Formats: sequence, C-alpha cells, structure tokens
Amino acid sequence: MEKRGILAVGLMLALLVIYQTFFLPQAPPPPSEKPAAPPPSTPAPVRSPAPVSPAPAEPVRLPQTIATVGAPLYRGSVSSEGAKLQEWTLRYRGEKPLVILGELGPTGWIVALRGAPAGPPLAMSISPESLTLETATSAGELTLSGSTAGLRVTGKLMLRADSYALGWRIRVENPGAAPAAITVALPWRSREAWPEKSDKFHGQHPTEVVWATSSGHVDRHEDLSAVRDVPADGHWIAMGSSLYLTALVPRSGGFQIAAAADPKPPKGESGKVADGHVTIEVRATPTIAPGQAWEGEILTYLGPKEYERLRALGLEGTINFGGFPVPRKYGGLPMEWLGVPILLLLQWVYHYVGNYGFAIILLTIVSKALFYPLTVKSMRSMKAMQALAPQVNALRNKYKNDPQRLQRETMDLYRKYKVNPMGGCLPMIAQVPIFYALYLALSVSVEMQNAGFICFGRLFGVDLWICDLADKDPTYILPILMGITMFIQQKMTPTAGDPRQAKMMLVMPFVFTFMFLSLPSGLVLYWTVSNILQILQQYYMDRPKRQSAGREVKDVSRV
Repeated sequence: MEKRGILAVGLMLALLVIYQTFFLPQAPPPPSEKPAAPPPSTPAPVRSPAPVSPAPAEPVRLPQTIATVGAPLYRGSVSSEGAKLQEWTLRYRGEKPLVILGELGPTGWIVALRGAPAGPPLAMSISPESLTLETATSAGELTLSGSTAGLRVTGKLMLRADSYALGWRIRVENPGAAPAAITVALPWRSREAWPEKSDKFHGQHPTEVVWATSSGHVDRHEDLSAVRDVPADGHWIAMGSSLYLTALVPRSGGFQIAAAADPKPPKGESGKVADGHVTIEVRATPTIAPGQAWEGEILTYLGPKEYERLRALGLEGTINFGGFPVPRKYGGLPMEWLGVPILLLLQWVYHYVGNYGFAIILLTIVSKALFYPLTVKSMRSMKAMQALAPQVNALRNKYKNDPQRLQRETMDLYRKYKVNPMGGCLPMIAQVPIFYALYLALSVSVEMQNAGFICFGRLFGVDLWICDLADKDPTYILPILMGITMFIQQKMTPTAGDPRQAKMMLVMPFVFTFMFLSLPSGLVLYWTVSNILQILQQYYMDRPKRQSAGREVKDVSRV
C-alpha cells in the first residue's frame, strides 16, 4: 500500500509539471520603456522589411611571390605585386643595376576604379617562378593573374635573350552587369637627387626626363626637380642618364604619357628639404562594358644607349647630342646630323680593330687628313700675319691716339701684301663643328664604358693604365701628356700681333690640363692625338724654312 501511495503521489506530481509546462499560456513580455505610438488614422499597408546587403568582404590579398629571370644580357627578379621589378641588373661591360628597391624602379601595375585612390600595386599570382633564357635567340614569358573591384586581370611579361626590351600585355575583364570605368597605369619612380659619392656606377642615376610628342618632336627636362608640362599625347616617355635609359613605349591605343615631380615636403629639423621623387608613367582610362574585356600592351626598354638598339625601337631621340654653338634649349643648332655619322663611323672602325682606343686614334687621323688643306691655308695666313707684325706694331705706335686712322692704315697694309687677317681663323672655325661633334659622339657613346685602351691590370686598387675609356685616367698621365703636347703646339704655332697676347696663349695648356684631369679618358686621348698630329703638320710645313736656314749656314761657312 505504501509503495502504491508513493507511486500515485509521484505520478500526480509528474502530471502537474507536464501540464504547467506545455498547456498553460506563457506570461506576456514586460512593456517597453518607450511609449507606444498612437494608432494611425488610416490603415497602412503591411510592408516586408527591405533586405540588408551584407558588407563587402575584404578581398583576400595573395601572398607575394618572387620569380627570378636570367638571360645573357640581364638578370632580375619579378614580384607578383603588380609584376614589379624587385631587382634588375644589366650584364653589360660588368654588372650594372638599373633598379634600386625603394629608390629607383617601377611601382608595378596599378588597376583601380576611375576616381578611386590608386592604392598599392595589384596583387597577382605569377608563374613560372624561375625563367632562364640560355641561348641568344630564346624567348619566354611570365604569366600573372589576379582580381580587384570585381574585375579579373591577367597579364604577361615577355622577355627575349637578345634584347633589353620587355613586353607587357595586360587584359582586364568585366564580368559584372554594369560598365566599369577604370584606370590602368604603369609608373616608374626615381629620386630627384643622388649622393655625389656612391659605390654605384654613374649611369644608373637618372638625370633627365625625355619624351616624344604626338608630332614626333623630342623634348626633355634636364632638371628632375622641374619636371612638368609633359603632354598627355605622345609616342613614348623615358628617364635616364647620358649612358643608360628606361623608356615606356605604348604599343596599343588608349595610353597616355605623364610625368610629375612629387610636391616638396616640409623642411626637417635640420632646415633642409628632404629629397623628392620623380615619376613617369603610361596610363589608360578605358570604360569596359558588361561582359567585355580591355587589352593593352606596353614595351619597356631597360638598357644602354646603344644607337642601333634605340633606333630599332624608335628611341634614338633619347640620345642628347646637344646643340651648337649653344645648347638646343637656348636655340642652338641640333647636332644629330653630324654626331650620328661620327658615332656610327667610330663603331664601324671598332668592328675591325677591336679596341675603342685605337678606333679613336684612327678616327682622329682621318679627321685631320680631311682638314689638312684648311690647316695649310690657315698656317700660311698666320705666317703672313707674323711677317707683317713689325709694320703693324709700327703703325700702332704711330697712330695710337687715332684709332680710326690706325684701322685704315692697317687694312691698307694688308691689301698691299694681299693678306687676309681672317685667313688664319676661318679655316679653323670650319673645323670646330666637326671637332665638337666628335667630342659629343665620344661623350654619349656608352660603348666606351669599361672599354680598355692600354690596360695592364690593377695594382693596389688602381687601374694601370687606361682600363675604362669612359672614366678619367687614374694615373693622370694622359692629361699631363695632353698638356705637354698642347704647350709644344702653342710654341710652334706662328703668332701675330702683340707678343703679350702670345704669352697669354701659352697659359692655355695649363688651364686645359686642369680641365681635362676629370674628363673621360676617351676624350683626352682624342685631344692628345689631335695635338700630336698638329705638331707633325707644323713640323712638316716648317721644313722649307729649316732647309733655307741650313743653306744660309752653309753659305756663311764657305765664306
């Protein structure tokens, strides 16, 4: 009985719990603290709540991958961050870096919606991760792919073993349902100023920005801090020094060129303005229809300013031959028409002799031979002036207080003896453009770099003797030899007029020696050989005078 009673009580308690849990109504929620809004006067239609768009998820940024490339002419590494060149070194007469990370080089492809901030380079995947072009005729390419702002981007970097030019091809697809207005750019940046003392070779430091307008006219800014007013429509834009070049050349329509110097930052604690940067770039701003794609192609030249290579790409205008008698920006005559033939002749001679030093010597001999008739005429005129010098000095003393009478009497004297006072100058003036063009050809010839003339090696870190025609003579033997030959030439040259002027002319060899101490050895070699040839010509022309003097001595001895 007790067990049944306990069981009955337990069942009753279980039924009570089940009834309260599942059958009794739940208590209403507590009223809100805010007063309820009054009921509307007219029934409002019931609207379903608007769907809330989820916040756009941050795109997953692909990790950076570095692909290495190698060829007989260069080696480098390419980042998957916009195909940016992390490192690029020319194998040209030694190892010459053209990219310094953070200071000089491309920033990588930038693809963004038009009007939006440019942002970092486009993160992409890259393959293969290693590419080696072993033979001189081989070619290869790197493939890149990525996405940004709902757009699919693919690209190719095309390389050739026998060329310093890189081909860039980019394709942007719009899979969306609305048109996409985008900006595609490939910038290249450089510091405005470089330290004077650097362990890097001089050619890697850009000193000017050059571009070709849509009409084909080549213009340049030789001061990087003053880069501005670059027209948007142009064939190419480049940045470089006198020997090396980086050029961006659009190969498809829709691209524009641009260049700009960074705004000057405020002065630091030391009171100096920090160094800024200069950027050149090619840029396109297409609008891609839904389901369509846009493609663009750019060529980049990273290499030496070899005339034939540049002419094959239409970039020969980047070589600055200067102007005559003043720089071209001040209205000087362009010197390409004279400098280019001399440069090609120099390279043609080198092809047969195999030494640029001997090629310079042969070219100097040829130029002297061509102008020998003019030199003879000049020397004869100067000798005639020298013979009349005593009479001219007598006229100066006689009419020193009457300049007009002195000028008339002097001209009458010249006409009487049929002497042209300008005869000694005009033939020499005719040679000046040729000599100046030869000077320019030697100064812009990148082939001179690391090209030896008479090189015995190195001793205690110093070249013995001339192991780089593009650099100064480390022993200073050649500039001193140039000064000595110039002094001998001045002593042998006939002088007319005031003897004090002749003494002043003897100071010029010392001035020129000081100037030539830091000039490239190729230029000093040319000037030295020219002086030696001038001495030989003068000695040959003075032979009749020496023979006549010898006969007079013999006649006196007989008496």
